[in-house]
Amino acid sequence: MTTRFDASGKPTAQALAQEKELQQIYPAYRGVDDEYIHAGKDALERWLDRKFGLRIHWSLYSISGLGPESWPMQNGPTATPVFRSQYEELARWWTPSLFDADDWCDWMVRSGLKFFSFTTKHHDGFSMYDTRTRVKRRFVHTGPGAPRIVDCDLAYSIMESPFGRDIVGELVQAGRKRDLGISLYFSHIDWFDADFRIDQSHYYRDLKYTLQSDPAGFARMIARHREQIRELLTRYGPIDQLSLDMCLPSRELGIWDEMVRTAKMARRLQPQVLMRNRGIDQYGDYTTPERFIPFGADAEDSGSSTNGFPWKVIYPGSKHFSHVWADEYHPASWVVGHLVDVTAKGGNFQVGYGPGPDGRFDKHIIATLEEVGDWLKVNGQAIYATRPHRAFKDGDDVRYTRTKDNRFVYAIFLRWPQGPYAVGSVRLANVRARSGSQITMLGLDHNFRYTQDDQALTIEIPAWLADPAKRPCQHAFAFKIEQALT
Repeated sequence: MTTRFDASGKPTAQALAQEKELQQIYPAYRGVDDEYIHAGKDALERWLDRKFGLRIHWSLYSISGLGPESWPMQNGPTATPVFRSQYEELARWWTPSLFDADDWCDWMVRSGLKFFSFTTKHHDGFSMYDTRTRVKRRFVHTGPGAPRIVDCDLAYSIMESPFGRDIVGELVQAGRKRDLGISLYFSHIDWFDADFRIDQSHYYRDLKYTLQSDPAGFARMIARHREQIRELLTRYGPIDQLSLDMCLPSRELGIWDEMVRTAKMARRLQPQVLMRNRGIDQYGDYTTPERFIPFGADAEDSGSSTNGFPWKVIYPGSKHFSHVWADEYHPASWVVGHLVDVTAKGGNFQVGYGPGPDGRFDKHIIATLEEVGDWLKVNGQAIYATRPHRAFKDGDDVRYTRTKDNRFVYAIFLRWPQGPYAVGSVRLANVRARSGSQITMLGLDHNFRYTQDDQALTIEIPAWLADPAKRPCQHAFAFKIEQALT
């Protein structure tokens, strides 16, 4: 691993030179301090090789199962003082006794997942790890004078529940043993700690609360926010991603410089951690289109949605990222299709699910992901450690990926070749086979006949493959083509 900081804590000349190169590739990296460096090429390469990840949202909100994560405290018919008070009481008795980090990570491996992101703290402020920070002021939601702020001395974490175990620590240890990439999600905002009552989504947002009106409160907020990030980056070994979420109105309230200092601290602690750009803008390393895929019909702004950052799509595998009772799950074909499409376009794909209140994932989630894993056992080489081809698609049903050395191209059919393709053959306009090379389909021991002309590559499909039982897999099918480079 290349050293990125010298003994005095300043970026090395090599790291600064690489930063300039990256700013040419990713325009969103520009505008940082002259001595700030992003995570670097090695970290990006490792990240882009992994391709397929799991987003795990889990906290007190899994008990109520009412909707997206802790948002029912702020939105909808449950956004009442009584509900907020009842929600915060859940921490006094929650015991997810069937949580098993090794079991989770075992089926992640069986599912072909290469990394996961876990919620260390969502907007509700409840920490799923052994934070040593303390909340000094909190809200009382009901009763005389409510909502009112009272003094307290709480961690408001899983360690203060009857469960009393560091879930983040157990999961990181289990994932690392299985060579899974580790990503820790952390929300900048905190609805439990009254010192954080500044964000636009806060149900008790206080416009009179400013750096000038309460400098001690702002100092506590900045210190606790920074210390929790320090904890996550010093207690659990090397972390691949720090998935920051939401943002504090730091520029409006005059604390942007403090956010930059926090980002710089994180970079010094873990020089190769990839930080999501939410709340830290150009000091972040990647962005996450959410519930849409760039460069397609459902993309926001149709192609500019990555805003000059490396990117990863996050998409719930049902209607919600967290556990919701009677949720509706997408089938494995949906997961495979999205994984193929995102990979062809140059991103990573992270599907989101949440376990229930006892610590177990719904059996439909596990069955779906293991079905995807079976597909990846056949087709993984067309996904992992690939990069985008010069054209990412042919028509509506074909997506391209390529090996990093540019030798092989994979033409992945999202459905078995059929109309508008000619019966008995397929035509591919965006790849040219090397003369004399073999064309195969992943999972089949068969060399396909083909012809190459100036317009297209035509691959013959033998009649016996009309029988689905003789095909190598379900959902999508990948031709491996050695391409002509001249």
